[in-house]
Amino acid sequence: MKKNLHPEMKEVTITCACGASFKTHSTKGDMQVEVCSECHPFYTGAQGKVKKTGNIERFNRKYGLTEEK
Repeated sequence: MKKNLHPEMKEVTITCACGASFKTHSTKGDMQVEVCSECHPFYTGAQGKVKKTGNIERFNRKYGLTEEK
């Protein structure tokens, strides 16, 4: 590798607003983040489930049709 071409990698600490902190390597200094894997709803399971309906179900509900015959 060529000398003086690549930035210097150093060990940094990433600190979240929830108080969690992680050590990693980066070319930048210590960082502050708002959301991490400890407090993000997707990773904690607190994310609400969105109920999706297809076009057929929406049509049947709109016109009062049921699958029972």
